[in-house]
Order: sequence, then C-alpha cells, then structure tokens
Amino acid sequence: MPELPEVEVVRRGLERWISGRTVAEVQVLHPRAVRRHLGGAEDFAARLTGRTAGVARRRGKYLWLPFEDASESVLAHLGMSGQLLVQPHAAADEKHLRVRVRFADDTGTELRFVDQRTFGGLSLHHTVPGAADGLPDAIAHIALDPLDPAFDEAAFHTALRRRRTTVKRALLDQSLISGVGNIYADEALWRSKLHYDRPTAALTRPRSAELLGHVREVMTEALAVGGTSFDSLYVNVNGESGYFERSLDAYGRENEPCRRCGAPMRRRPWMNRSSYFCPRCQRPPRPAAVPPLSVRVPS
Repeated sequence: MPELPEVEVVRRGLERWISGRTVAEVQVLHPRAVRRHLGGAEDFAARLTGRTAGVARRRGKYLWLPFEDASESVLAHLGMSGQLLVQPHAAADEKHLRVRVRFADDTGTELRFVDQRTFGGLSLHHTVPGAADGLPDAIAHIALDPLDPAFDEAAFHTALRRRRTTVKRALLDQSLISGVGNIYADEALWRSKLHYDRPTAALTRPRSAELLGHVREVMTEALAVGGTSFDSLYVNVNGESGYFERSLDAYGRENEPCRRCGAPMRRRPWMNRSSYFCPRCQRPPRPAAVPPLSVRVPS
C-alpha cells in the first residue's frame, strides 16, 4: 500500500495539473469506487459537477482535493492498487478505469481513477470546521505526519513511553504518527539499529528522536526519487514508477547481506505482514524475567 512518499508524489501531480480547474462531468464506471460516499454514484457525480478544485492536500497516506468554497473535499484512498492519472481525452481507457473526471477548459486532459483490486476509492466529505486546508471530517483523527512542520516531537516521545506496545506497532499507528507503513518502518528501524519488537516504554528521548530522524530521512530520500514501486500498481499521475526500491536496506532483502555488518538479513511474519531486519545489528529484546513462584511454607 502506498505510504507517505508515494502519496505525496501523487499530491504534487494533482496540485500541478488539477488545482484551479472546474469539473464539467463525472462518470462513475464502477460503483465500488465510490462505495464510501453515502449518497451513491449519482449523488457523487452531481455534487462534484460545477465545483472548482483547490490545492491538493495530504495527511499521512490520505489525499484530498478541497473545493474553493471550502465546505467539502474529495477524499482519495489509493488502497493496494489505486491510481490517479492525468490523461489526454483521446488516450485509450485503462482496463480498470473506475471514475473519469472531465473539466470545463480546453487543456485537453482529464483525471482518471484506476483501481485493479478496487480496495481504494473516492468519497465526498464535509470539511472540519475551521480547517483552512479543507481537512475532511472522515480523517480528522489521523495524526500529523513526521514531515509536517507542526509535528510535535515531544508529544510523540511522551506517547511512545506511555503506550504498552512495541516500536513497529507504534510507527504504524496512524493516530500516533501518520504516513509510515511497513516498508519505511523497516527501513527506519534498520537505520536506528532497533528490533521491531522493542518495547516503546524502553525508548529514551535521544533514541526516540534518533528514530524519528531516520523516519524523516528515509521518507525524504524516497520522495526525491518518486517513492517505491515494486510493480506497475503504484505510479504517479503521469504513469511513472518510483525508484527507491533500489535503495532499500532492509525491506525485501531476506538472506541478502546486511549493508552494515554483512550478516544475512532475516524476515519474520508480523501482523499479517513481514518484518525484515538484521539479526546482528537489530538484536531482539531480552524476554522479561519471570518472577519465581512464591512457596508458602507451613508453620
């Protein structure tokens, strides 16, 4: 599933090609693509027509397009295979085209939502009152992401210490820190020399600051090369893949030598996913000592 860098690449494409354009027509070609819109496909199309798109926004893995009247926004969730493509009108329809948006101008391009597995979708939501960026109310609970200037490092550290969980679970908790998924969590943990099962309560402030720094570092590097694409399912609005797969140090490198110490990288099943780590650089936490059973001696 796309994580922060991939979604940000798409957001920048929408800002360039879609912002400021007025919707002329919306065609919903598969109802599942708008299943999260409670009014259904016809209502979705009718309420978008005639609206002018503002600047595309993102929080973590969630992407939205506010309207200039600021009362509603279109929320896009890419899921496992969703793509937002800007295509010429004359371009052949993609096999899994789900929604088409045409605009009232002579630019000659349209916005297409393509989704092979139909796990993603588009939906219209009210804006959180007072939110200048058009934040949809459906994602108001999502935390700020680590690249947001307003992200509170001190609060993040405090939350880590208070939660009875492990460090990778915390990184994937979108109510604590958004935008981090399985790939970039493994990469940041490898750079921090932290095992994915390390208890968060054991992290000192310097260690949590170091981890957060590596999260930002790896995402910034991925963003610079268009994100990570393992197949053709993730692409930017022009249909181009990202290249950060070539720079991965942990994810997907089972049995390959650790780039730091040379030990074979390992993969372990983890929460219906996989965790990749170096068994030498990222030592697993020691199991908690079990106190001996007390023996009652009769008087």
